[in-house]
Amino acid sequence: MSHMSEKDIENQNEEQDTLDKIRAIRQKRQEELKEAIAEHNPEAMFADGHDHAIMGYTIDGRVVYSIYEIIGGLMNRDGMTEEEAQEFFDFNIAGAYYGEYTPIYMYEE
Repeated sequence: MSHMSEKDIENQNEEQDTLDKIRAIRQKRQEELKEAIAEHNPEAMFADGHDHAIMGYTIDGRVVYSIYEIIGGLMNRDGMTEEEAQEFFDFNIAGAYYGEYTPIYMYEE
């Protein structure tokens, strides 16, 4: 059985605090980005549950998502394999059309 020293515990707590700060900053940025999109185009369509994958928006106010971030989210959140996540994305997200402001999904190379 290993015992952590007080210094190890302190370092672990500092690392967790840093991660929590990064998550809070990212969450705030995502909320601000969604607000900016909604102000730019109140009719913009968002893909439910995939705010983490928003990359930005187009001149006409369509939301732009990262395909890789969506697939990663499906794998992490829903426990899908990469193949299952790709198939789900193809048929249920990318294949959906909601009109003029349907989101855009981009690959990052």
